[in-house]
Amino acid sequence: MSHRQLASARASGTSATMTLADLRRGDRAKVIGYGNDVAGSTARRLFDLGIVPGIEVTMVRRAPLRDPVVFRVGDYEIALRTAQSRCIHVEPVT
Repeated sequence: MSHRQLASARASGTSATMTLADLRRGDRAKVIGYGNDVAGSTARRLFDLGIVPGIEVTMVRRAPLRDPVVFRVGDYEIALRTAQSRCIHVEPVT
């Protein structure tokens, strides 16, 4: 199991993990970890940007060609490529 995921994400055992790429405009989700195939340097960069397990993220908008996607993290917005957002595992916030 990856050390980049929280215990709750590992314990859930769901094979169809939701990622930031799955969110629609206005959807909110809580980050639960990063994918196993994420390079350590990429995981560190995401962490440095504030995309850490437990943080709430809101999908704000997509670019006209659907890439990149803008997310609100805390009190700022960040644009991520779809490939990057597919590496970030989340659970919906209701």
